[in-house]
Amino acid sequence: MKQLWKGYLNVSLIAKISVALILGIIVGIIVGEQASVLAPLGDLLMRLLQFIIVPLILFTLIVGVNQTRPGNLSRMGGKVFLYYLISSALAITVGLVVASLLEPGSGVSAQTDQTIEANEHPGVASVLLNIVPTNIVQAFSEMNLLGIIFTALTFGIAISALRNSQEHEELGESVFKVVNGLNEATFKIMNVILQYVPIGIFAIIAETVGNQGIDTIKSLGNMVLVLYVALLVQIAIYVVIMLIFKVSPGQFFAQARNPMITAFVTQSSSGTLPLTLNAANRLGLSKSLYGFSLPLGATINMDGAAIRIAVSAVFAANYTGASLGITEMLTIVIVGTLASIGTAGVPGAGIVMIATVFTQVGLPMEAVAILTSIDALVGMGATSLNVTGDLVGTTVINKTEQKHLDEDQATA
Repeated sequence: MKQLWKGYLNVSLIAKISVALILGIIVGIIVGEQASVLAPLGDLLMRLLQFIIVPLILFTLIVGVNQTRPGNLSRMGGKVFLYYLISSALAITVGLVVASLLEPGSGVSAQTDQTIEANEHPGVASVLLNIVPTNIVQAFSEMNLLGIIFTALTFGIAISALRNSQEHEELGESVFKVVNGLNEATFKIMNVILQYVPIGIFAIIAETVGNQGIDTIKSLGNMVLVLYVALLVQIAIYVVIMLIFKVSPGQFFAQARNPMITAFVTQSSSGTLPLTLNAANRLGLSKSLYGFSLPLGATINMDGAAIRIAVSAVFAANYTGASLGITEMLTIVIVGTLASIGTAGVPGAGIVMIATVFTQVGLPMEAVAILTSIDALVGMGATSLNVTGDLVGTTVINKTEQKHLDEDQATA
């Protein structure tokens, strides 16, 4: 048994995840809905990932802030916000172009008695106010990523100020050593959780395939196919961006594939965050950058969801015989970009975003109800792209900041 466990540990994580993915699909097809008995194993994985999110963000960001200058931090923050805004708008545009060419929904006559109501979007002002938590403990318990980032940045800057003051330098160094030690301990725990990831992925994919079935895929297969074509086009754009900034796509995807696959299976950008942070660490990116860019991206940057909104809008228009003119498409780009801000990176959030956009451009809610039947299938690909977009942006920005980061290391 001991030798078997050692052998398991020696196999690369991506190989274990790939095997788990294939076995999960096979079991889901053969067993069908009875694969739901495996649900507790998948739930355990999600609980473990959620368990480690808060300490990962908190300690990583505090340590990162103390490894760079305040001026560098503000400049990187500006680049991150700009990238996320442009990236989301570009993704929706890609989705609209691809869907307009391939026309998903033409000839579909699926029937449904489901009704969907569009929840009112909290609005940009509410999202901005939510950055500052009224209660730190509540922000942590409710997994308010924006609130956690604000808390980590605040305490990180405060500790940095202590370390650079003559009066409290020794105290600041002592506090920083404790936080740095907790950060290393958190990554040790993360390494243990990673060993369970393949088991959880096997359970989740088996349950998903078992519940969705082949019939659902066939009935709306055109919509699913068009969405994945658009996702692949966006990945190709990422590759071009990386080449422009002299980032090796091969090295990037070698580390990014684990969080990409995990996001694909779990359909949760936030839940995958521990693996995304781990991938950034393995890519050698700056903690001061990825400590806030990735948690922030899991909250407000959703390229996959943006593409999903665009393709779904074209699908709904074709399904109902409506037409989307230039004005309607521009509205989808603008509203879709704003709708992605503040929408939780969890399973099911995509339907809420789609319903919000449909309400704004006058598309029928019954089309949203139809799309819920393939929610898991399209959500998987969209979530994987969400995580990929966050990592691409962080990697590229890290490359543009290399000179300043080298200066920080030289003066550290």
